[in-house]
Amino acid sequence: MWVNILIGVLSLLAGVAIGFFVARQYMMSYMKKNPPINEKMLRVMMMQMGMNPSQKKINQMMKAMQNQK
Repeated sequence: MWVNILIGVLSLLAGVAIGFFVARQYMMSYMKKNPPINEKMLRVMMMQMGMNPSQKKINQMMKAMQNQK
């Protein structure tokens, strides 16, 4: 009886540990492929669209994107 409980608890702990490391590895690879937008990237995007971005406008857009999260 107690052996079954011990095996269940150990299996649960092993599953949680493996799941954590798999999820961590997945998120690290996702962030490498899709980095979050920073001010420099936003400035380049705005210049490609024909805008002349000021620092005030970039700060406003960064704040708006952070509020969306």
